[in-house]
Amino acid sequence: MTVFLVGLIASQAQAAEPVDFAHDVLPILKARCAECHTNGTYKGGLNLDTREDLLKSKVLTVGKPAVSELISRVIEVDPELRMPPEGEPLTAKEVDQLRKWIGTGLSWQEGFSFKEAVAVRPLGLRRQKLTTEEPTNIALDRLLKNYWQEKGVEPPAIVGDATFLRRVSLDLVGLLPSPEELSQFVADQSPDKRRRKVLEILGRDVQYADHWMSFWNDLLRNDYAGTGYIDGGRKQITGWLYRALRENKPYDKFVRELLDPSPESEGFIRGIKWRGRVNASQVREIQYAQNITQVFLGINLKCASCHDSFIDHWKLEDAYGLAAVISEKPLEIHRCDQPTGHTATAKFLFPELGDLDPKLPRKQRLATVAKLMTSEKNGRLSRTIVNRLWQRLFGRGLVHPVDIMANPAWSEEMLDLLAIEFVDSGYDLKHLLALMANSRGYQSVSAATEGESVTNEEYVFRGPRVKRMTAEQYTDAVWRITQTTPARPTKPVAAVDAHKKEPVRAALVVSDSLMRSLGRPNREQVVTTRPDSLTTLQALDLSNGEDLTRLVNRGADSLRKAHPEWSDADFANSLFQSALSRSPTSSELRVAEQLIGDPTTNLGLSDFLWTLFMLPEFQAIR
Repeated sequence: MTVFLVGLIASQAQAAEPVDFAHDVLPILKARCAECHTNGTYKGGLNLDTREDLLKSKVLTVGKPAVSELISRVIEVDPELRMPPEGEPLTAKEVDQLRKWIGTGLSWQEGFSFKEAVAVRPLGLRRQKLTTEEPTNIALDRLLKNYWQEKGVEPPAIVGDATFLRRVSLDLVGLLPSPEELSQFVADQSPDKRRRKVLEILGRDVQYADHWMSFWNDLLRNDYAGTGYIDGGRKQITGWLYRALRENKPYDKFVRELLDPSPESEGFIRGIKWRGRVNASQVREIQYAQNITQVFLGINLKCASCHDSFIDHWKLEDAYGLAAVISEKPLEIHRCDQPTGHTATAKFLFPELGDLDPKLPRKQRLATVAKLMTSEKNGRLSRTIVNRLWQRLFGRGLVHPVDIMANPAWSEEMLDLLAIEFVDSGYDLKHLLALMANSRGYQSVSAATEGESVTNEEYVFRGPRVKRMTAEQYTDAVWRITQTTPARPTKPVAAVDAHKKEPVRAALVVSDSLMRSLGRPNREQVVTTRPDSLTTLQALDLSNGEDLTRLVNRGADSLRKAHPEWSDADFANSLFQSALSRSPTSSELRVAEQLIGDPTTNLGLSDFLWTLFMLPEFQAIR
């Protein structure tokens, strides 16, 4: 009954759709409120710079517009008390939008602030400022040490060997270390064993490719089934992508082959041809402009695809200019889905990187964009992937959120240091990951999660955040521990990697209901980060879902058949090592033995497996 009520309450809370902040609310705030309550001017103590600032001003109660002072002031009939104090009162429609906005949760564009950035990051990398004789890994740790000193932060302790190995194995190849690997690593007394282990893990090219397929499938909208694949409205890039990861293709070449593609890699820029009539901002040409800028530059062009952006400086003609690069015919500009009568002229977002002749044939225009995007003068490309990988390993980017790279980094020097090293290494992604994993910051004890109310200005890096396993990491761990790994991957992956000896990975199969509830997206849109909070659906699927129940039941049977001589204590010790990378405490062992039973039964062992898989310690990367 409790679970039912939780689900009912959650479904009711989600029934009301949130307001579109950028289109429905931001224009009102900009036109009628911003002059007096943003960017350093905060009359009456009201600060609208960010959602967090607005909440701190205590002029509204989320979910309760009727008791919110913000609403009472804009509908006040007394002109001495009404807001805004000058001009006409808000219209009934505008007031209704504000009521709906407060009532449905006070939605806000992630990363948006009315406060203007203090400094604008140059497009090129700042080499001269960072040039130093010391190796980059030493310089990285030095910058972090100086940062902590400036912030008055006591440097966190270094994690133990077992915690480090579990963390780095999950982060770099998505797998838990085996008990044997863990035992050997802990026993190794070599001072450079962590550095060597990082390189050894990254050298597992198949495991590496299997794991990072999820990351790139999310970014590049690539999947094995779904909208568009049956009727030709969408095309996979699975074979090309898998080989690129396994070969550790240099990132600049990786990007060029996506932007000036072969038939095998063209699926990304082709986008999805939706059925029926679609909004002008969703046609394939506009998808191209939105997707390549979001993925490779950390720029959100979605707002500018409909009208001049409310949230940054990009204009409608910028989005359409880039969209015209891929268009096979003259592309008419639409504003808010209405034709303007003007035709877009093909151009790149950053003309300072070089010229793009709009009269060139389509193929040559694409080649020009690929060249400009991967120019060494384009520091935005290298900074963006550095930031994405930092976010994957540390839980929060140097720049937050990762799709608004115009935001300031909490360490601009560190961002450029890593980007410069990445470019100088030949755009080597594994080299960049190794540099991060070997840093003092990565090997520190995890920091407490700051909460959603912490702004970029308030954030202080104190160590990596605790992360939840992804859907694929969780599934892989359960499969391996229970010995229930599928026999073969999804057909497209099997075709490019038929010779592989490794067990099948969750990233290589069509998503099931458990993976979907744990956050694996349908990839019809670019997904750069997945939600990291537990949802009601996830709690229900983990507690009594059919998929996990079937796996633990099959696992109990297969484990008992594989080890008929094991006692309850043998199973408990082995499974603790496999799942948590440690031995059970004496009290944990007693509870485990009671669950498993003596003699061991399938029911008892499946109950114990389920208990292990429910533990936050199992699900977390600490």
